[in-house]
Amino acid sequence: RWRVICTVLSLVMMLGTGALVAFHGLNLGVDFRGGLLMEIRTPHAANIADLRRDIGQLGYGELSIQSFGSPQDVLIRLQVPKDAAQDTVVNRIRSVLPQDIETRRVEFVGPSVGRDLIRQGVMALLFSMLAILVYVWFRFEWQFGVGAVVALLHDVIATVGLIALLGIEFNLTTIAAILTIAGYSINDTVVVYDRVRENLRRHRKMPLIDLMNTSLNETFSRTLLTGGTTLIALTCLYFLGGEVISGFSLAILFGVLVGTYSSLYIATPLLLLLPLRRDNA
Repeated sequence: RWRVICTVLSLVMMLGTGALVAFHGLNLGVDFRGGLLMEIRTPHAANIADLRRDIGQLGYGELSIQSFGSPQDVLIRLQVPKDAAQDTVVNRIRSVLPQDIETRRVEFVGPSVGRDLIRQGVMALLFSMLAILVYVWFRFEWQFGVGAVVALLHDVIATVGLIALLGIEFNLTTIAAILTIAGYSINDTVVVYDRVRENLRRHRKMPLIDLMNTSLNETFSRTLLTGGTTLIALTCLYFLGGEVISGFSLAILFGVLVGTYSSLYIATPLLLLLPLRRDNA
């Protein structure tokens, strides 16, 4: 009975995501923008202002310096000219840093590589959704495939909206999180769909809306238990896993919640709008 309200909320959320991405944009990481990422550790609490002044005087492109994890850990993101040598840039940065600073990680991605990674990431998402559509189509009927892909798109768009809203760095790890969400969501949806198909065979005269309610109620405990245990693990990973994977953990944490919601209120109610045939169940 909540399907209309949930549909409106989902549409608002998807439109909000589109507006956020269009006007605010995504916080693209070094993987996609190209540039240098350096993680350093200072012996005492880092002075971000001094670091920004010293590195900024080198005259490179956009510079971002921020603390993460502890006051001693600092992440430096720097856009560098495409023709600049990696070793030269790193050595110049190290030359203006205090001698007692420890360099813990250095990553360098060229602009052309960043563009290729964006294209490959988008293609990975599209091909995964196409494969899911084909699988569900052959496993059930085309109506189920459409419902599953619409629910997946809803989950992916909602997760991207969260990433844009909170300014989480969008990189290859985030793409991996979105693909993980897609796999988790379709697993939950297929379980519900399988029960719907069984009930279509068992209750051929039951009204479709009652049949959908029955199917959801019969799988509801399984959905809650699976989602709940997954959320416990992801919550621990988010709070205890460190800043390096915090964005990945938060994206999956939110995605599991949205994926469970979409299986109940998007994928299954959508079957009521499609020409579902009982004789093919």
